Amino acid sequence: MKKWELYSGTELKPQGWLRDQLSIQAKGLSGNLHKVWPDVRDSAWIGGSCEGWERVPYWLDGFIPMAYLLEDEELISVAKKYMDAIISFQKPDGWICPCDAEKIPTYDTWAVLLISKVLSVYHGFSKEEKVLDCLYRVMKNFYSLLKDGTCKLFDWGKYRWYEGFIALNYLNKYYDEPWQGELALMLKEQGYDYTEAIEKWKRPVNRWTFETHIVNIGMMLKAEAVSCDLLGEEYKDLAKRLFDVLWQYNGTAVGTFTGDECLSGLSAVQGTELCAVVEQMYSYQQLISYTGDPFWAAQLEKVAFNALPATLSDDMWSHQYDQLSNQIACERFTAKCLFRTNSREAHLFGLEPNYGCCTANFSQGWSKLVYNAFMHKGDTVYCPISLPCVLDTEAQYISLETDYPFKNSSNFTVKAKKAFKLVIRIPDFAKNVKLDGEDFDGRNATVCFAEGEERVVAVSFDTIPEIVKRPHDLNSVVCGSLVFSVPVAYEKKMLEYEKNNVERKFPYCDYEYSPTTPWNYALCDTALSRLEKKVDPVPFSSQAPALTVKARVKRIHWDKLDGFDSVCAVSPSATSSDAPAEDMELYPYGCAKLRMTEIPLIG
Repeated sequence: MKKWELYSGTELKPQGWLRDQLSIQAKGLSGNLHKVWPDVRDSAWIGGSCEGWERVPYWLDGFIPMAYLLEDEELISVAKKYMDAIISFQKPDGWICPCDAEKIPTYDTWAVLLISKVLSVYHGFSKEEKVLDCLYRVMKNFYSLLKDGTCKLFDWGKYRWYEGFIALNYLNKYYDEPWQGELALMLKEQGYDYTEAIEKWKRPVNRWTFETHIVNIGMMLKAEAVSCDLLGEEYKDLAKRLFDVLWQYNGTAVGTFTGDECLSGLSAVQGTELCAVVEQMYSYQQLISYTGDPFWAAQLEKVAFNALPATLSDDMWSHQYDQLSNQIACERFTAKCLFRTNSREAHLFGLEPNYGCCTANFSQGWSKLVYNAFMHKGDTVYCPISLPCVLDTEAQYISLETDYPFKNSSNFTVKAKKAFKLVIRIPDFAKNVKLDGEDFDGRNATVCFAEGEERVVAVSFDTIPEIVKRPHDLNSVVCGSLVFSVPVAYEKKMLEYEKNNVERKFPYCDYEYSPTTPWNYALCDTALSRLEKKVDPVPFSSQAPALTVKARVKRIHWDKLDGFDSVCAVSPSATSSDAPAEDMELYPYGCAKLRMTEIPLIG
């Protein structure tokens, strides 16, 4: 049984910097794809002639919560238009994907799993009975097709079988019929067992495989948590075991795994796909909810506050397919390609660098992060991550005002409509914790409220910058959940063009970023200090970061990677320097679009 239940979008609303972030997303690519991108604007899902498989469902999965959380009536009407159109094309037998009946046996039913997830998300907001009925018939039809052998899981569907449990768990709140358990069992039996792939994760190869595909892996981490109850299985914390292997052999400084597009080892110049970032975040959300383990909350905020903003432009009109920890330029490779299985332009900021899956899918990152502000069970409310949000239910009103992770204070303004307990997670890295001004020693602060009580609960703590060892004799600077990088200034080259009948035109064009300042630095002192500043209207601003870390650095000799003009070598050739020491403000990783994150410590 789940440790914590998620609140609905009608009970939880973002405020402060998190609402600003969602507003920027809505004004950028996420909120405008239906106007400018053929695969959404003219999708076969709504009767058009363009892509009719994963892209519209991917987009809606993040667009729908974004629209409702912002209470933006125009965006809500767009979501309704798309969902009404999709539902209107559902066949009498329940089949919903834009695929003719005779082609179903060869159709990769990953799309069925994904659209069922979207239907559950939409019903959670709209509460329309026709949406729940549509979802029921989609899953009942899928059960029938699998049972009679008309279709089976293969390729993407086989490696993403657990995604179907998002909808099955949702349906289980409204229906309790034998076929639901049978479908759950069929999904697992036909799906891939990732424990068989562990040895393949330890040594990257320049070959594309489903079992090392970084997005599959990001999704997979939640598999046991979302499936074990319906399957009647004991939860054995498989995610932690698999995470440990992935982290040991492919972990990055910001909590992601390298994968461009498949697992790529421990080099800071191998990329991580954006789809994997948001899918890791969603998996961690499910793991927090099911297990209550603070380990997953720590992982989620590290990825969310570093990897997600780093791969998006400030205005969120462009994004990367692959981000690099040590990223000194984002320029097309003209000779050989750096990436193991991706294209020469996968690290450019643009409309759809490499593939359009990330164009559609990145929207869910910020939208679904909101749900991690508060969770509940019985008469207890849990705050796993301090996010500026308002919770308004029949039992309580809580307004959480905070600039975390940039500043380490949070105020909970509480009005208890009924008696309840509030449990606040205190991060492991927090020092000198204060609860209502008094010293607090512990990792969960529990505050009880009587019915009718109104008061403010204040939590604050210190975070101390530290140097963390990384592979290849390199180091990263970490302060709390934020990772810091040497920022590299750059000039942008705008690329407007048309490719495969898809137009790139400002503001939805592509960009190359070329460095204009040195990048070859090493830390030369272990003394580090925080510099707090005002939180900009662009929370993860590349021009005005809300928090920096002051460090002493020296220029060192650091070659380019053999065969590349725009990629640094994995590690420097020199371990000493005669250059003068300099004071430098390190930027949060998410603010530094060009950056050096893993660097030596010398002297």
